[in-house]
Amino acid sequence: MGQSSGIGVLDKAVGVLRAAAVEPCGLSELCARTGLPRATAHRLAVGLEVHGLLHRGADGRWRPGPMLAELAHRGVDPLLEAAAAVLPRLRDITGESVQLYRRDGTQRVCVAAAEPASGLRDTVPVGSRLPMTAGSGAKVLAAWAEPAVQRSLLTDARFNERALVDVRRRGWAQSVAERESGVASVSAPVRDAGGHVVAAVSVSGPIERIGRRPGVRWAADLLAAAEALHHRL
Repeated sequence: MGQSSGIGVLDKAVGVLRAAAVEPCGLSELCARTGLPRATAHRLAVGLEVHGLLHRGADGRWRPGPMLAELAHRGVDPLLEAAAAVLPRLRDITGESVQLYRRDGTQRVCVAAAEPASGLRDTVPVGSRLPMTAGSGAKVLAAWAEPAVQRSLLTDARFNERALVDVRRRGWAQSVAERESGVASVSAPVRDAGGHVVAAVSVSGPIERIGRRPGVRWAADLLAAAEALHHRL
């Protein structure tokens, strides 16, 4: 369990964090590494997960959560710093509107954007909350969400489970007039240093300009931008 602070519950919680940092682990592995009873280990892991200090992936294993990175950067969001460097270049390459989305429950939030200087745009203001039931960004975030989240979204979504399988297989998603009439988009997953999908980067614009197969046109550039964001994280 490492050093003792004299505060039992704190030492146990830190032990759980350290165990998950060594390698993603399920409950049995967590108990084996910490020596804690199953009930105690589970209660602490779930509590740490609620506060973002641990993250439980689709495989059911706990790993370090995003709040650790946020605390380490003292309030500076590394994803937004990376976006400030990468999104303008993607906008210049495509000549279209570029957005970065994070999932917040059953919604996605635009946390960064880059708009072309002129021409018809698909403006999504930073801070906008959009549904997780339509659009290429929603498909990407849903494709790598926990199974329970996927099931809840698919009830009302304009895409099905097969579409999410296809997104995971090819590594990007596209949509045509799915969220908004006349607008098409293509999106790719952004992964953090641990390989977990933490955001979706998107290119969007009028169908009459980018066509009904935006993935064919922009997927390669989008994937390169997603990789650049990953490397900066």
